[in-house]
Amino acid sequence: MRIRLQWLVMLFCLSGAMLTPAPGLSAAATAEPPGAAITLEEVVVTATKTPAKRRDVPNAVLVLDAGEIRASGAKTIGELLANEPGIDWQTYGNYGGAAQEIHIRGMRGNGTQVLINGVPVNSPSLGVADVGRLPIDAVERIEIVKGSGSLLYGSGAMGGTVHILTKGPLRDKTDLKIGAGYGSRNTWRVAAESGMFVAGDFGYYLTAGRTETDGFRDNSDLRQTDASLTLVLDRKDGMNVRLYGDYLYRKYGMPGVEPPAGTGTYAIGTETFYNRDAATLLDRSGDKDGRIVLEVKGKPAPWLGYDFKGYYTDMENHNVQRYAFNGSGDENWVTNRVLGADGHVDVYPFEGAKLLLGGEYKNFIWKNDNFDLDTSGRRTVETAHDAGLHTKGVFTEAEYRPSRYWKMLAGFRHENHSAFGSGNLPLFGLIVNLGEATALKINHGKHFLAPTPNDLYWPADPYTRGNVDLKPETGWHTDVTVEQSLLNDKVFVSLSYFHWKVEDKIQWEPDSRGVWSPMNLADYRAEGLEAGVRIGPFDGLTLALGYTYLDAEEENRAYTRQDYGWPPFIAPDFRYAMVPRRAAMTPEHQFKGDLTYRSRFGLTATATVRYVSDRLVYNTETTTYPDTETVVHTLRSYWTADLKLEQRLGGHWVLTLAGRNLFDRDYDTRLGSFTDQTTLKSALCGYPGAGRSVFAGVAYEF
Repeated sequence: MRIRLQWLVMLFCLSGAMLTPAPGLSAAATAEPPGAAITLEEVVVTATKTPAKRRDVPNAVLVLDAGEIRASGAKTIGELLANEPGIDWQTYGNYGGAAQEIHIRGMRGNGTQVLINGVPVNSPSLGVADVGRLPIDAVERIEIVKGSGSLLYGSGAMGGTVHILTKGPLRDKTDLKIGAGYGSRNTWRVAAESGMFVAGDFGYYLTAGRTETDGFRDNSDLRQTDASLTLVLDRKDGMNVRLYGDYLYRKYGMPGVEPPAGTGTYAIGTETFYNRDAATLLDRSGDKDGRIVLEVKGKPAPWLGYDFKGYYTDMENHNVQRYAFNGSGDENWVTNRVLGADGHVDVYPFEGAKLLLGGEYKNFIWKNDNFDLDTSGRRTVETAHDAGLHTKGVFTEAEYRPSRYWKMLAGFRHENHSAFGSGNLPLFGLIVNLGEATALKINHGKHFLAPTPNDLYWPADPYTRGNVDLKPETGWHTDVTVEQSLLNDKVFVSLSYFHWKVEDKIQWEPDSRGVWSPMNLADYRAEGLEAGVRIGPFDGLTLALGYTYLDAEEENRAYTRQDYGWPPFIAPDFRYAMVPRRAAMTPEHQFKGDLTYRSRFGLTATATVRYVSDRLVYNTETTTYPDTETVVHTLRSYWTADLKLEQRLGGHWVLTLAGRNLFDRDYDTRLGSFTDQTTLKSALCGYPGAGRSVFAGVAYEF
């Protein structure tokens, strides 16, 4: 059912109602220190590339600071953001090396641009950022800006932008932390971090860690080493130079789906290919990621600021896959190297006005090395392919606040891509401040997603091939948000309505000969509502609630042979029609509740409950043959509960105990196909979510 006009009317009525303090909340309680209160004066950077008060940003914004990150007990960025308003965390089973994606407002993972210190971390070859591999130890703050971000951040920032800001040194303070922990499934992590200003304006911050786990399924182990280093020369507004680098190396198993009940162990000779627990026992993968970023920024005059950065990213994935039907397979290396630069100047010509002028350049080098494996797993035929892409963008954004009650914004980006040509991207925004603690925000912008090197240049073989004729996905994203602070910022409420549409969706489809290739197909769209409220702290208690309603729809390619009377392999130029259907893997309802208690004796306890409604999965993305019915499968709704306890002792020692999925709920995160080689029967099976687990840790902080 589509969202009707009365939803919008209700949204604006609620904004008026929020101007009255909620009953039952005593104003006397506001004498307590504000703690982690959210205010419209909160400063964010991501939405406009320059520091701006939340009340001056036309987008719906989520901000998580270091305290919230620590209290959550999350081990990954995905776990941390899961089920926040508008955010869906999707994984392939929650095992150690499982790919983890952030989906914002029903868009696919490649519709979310993820940045670390302003640099994209999305895989160029896939278009998706695997947030499971990003260490959380080094994170100081995360800003999530929902809505079209293509004006400032280019391709992929369609549903929103997740900006991860890492820790840096603080003046007059020495940071030193050493910690270790152990938990279920032989999981352990050791980590250390240190930072300070060592001489005048020069400082550093260093993090390093090692994680290992056997995983909760066969062949789901993980071995990971990560490190990051930040060097800072901080001369305040005059000039700030920051050099950041990180490195990640990990190896992990790929267990695939969980086979149906009754599946036996299957082996060829001495090699076991699958068992009841895992569909693949021989598939392995590994990643080597590194990046280095040099940023120079400053504000030499009250009317002028600048920010320039250059960066280099090297991402390599190694994958070994064996096929149970005869033991053959392939070994593959995909390497992505990105050399980029971007910068902007911000000019303040007169009071209330700002003009942003910027540009960006990226050069992509993609390489695919592959070995065919024979039935014994030995390398045979080697193939290698490489390609290069580059993209250039220039953008401008103008803001003007003629009075304290409203502000308008307009921007324009011109993008030039070596594969598909050029495009123009406008954006418009309006902010109305109905009072000191109320903001009405309207944002409308065009977005785009460029085809990836995998889409364009994947090597042709009997089963797959790339498509160099692809066009980018394009569309518009509109959102209306009301934000309200109450009781001296002890209560913060946010309500959003959004609507977006994407044309020329890029999707891998089989042709009439069964060869899979990407092509520009139908549209997909969504609209929905987001609601969030944060209450507290009151007597040490803080309650945060978030809810998302999503109505997402895609068009499926349904073939017809009415004019031919023949199947496609005889009449390949058959017609097809676009049939709307509920979008795959998009829950209609999501909820998250956090209750945090901070005592005067150093205890912090956080309980988190999440709910995800059912999701539809289609047997095929398209109906390949006219007489074939599309089979619909449903991933059942589920809820989970987590608890994190942290106790500080003696000012330096910190003890933690975290429990995940405390009630041991069974649920599946994805579906995939499995074929039993003894019966040759195929079935669609689930990637199971992780069951109950506990993790205890101890750390020393100085």
